[in-house]
Amino acid sequence: MANYHTTARPRTNAARICTILGFVFAAIAVFISPLLFGLAGLVLGIVGAVLGDKPLGWYAAAASVVGAVVGALLFAALIN
Repeated sequence: MANYHTTARPRTNAARICTILGFVFAAIAVFISPLLFGLAGLVLGIVGAVLGDKPLGWYAAAASVVGAVVGALLFAALIN
């Protein structure tokens, strides 16, 4: 029987909460203040991933960037 050692951190509740908030902020960034909520979602997604909620933390970080870009494009389209 092989003895496998993992170096990944176990997922904590704090990691899951950060990841969920990252996804929520990504959705909010589309409609309200893309820069503020997109950046906050990015940071929370990265924190969630580092604390052990992989790969969902990285997905939350990417979704926040996409939400910020889409929100900025919608804002620019509404102004013109």
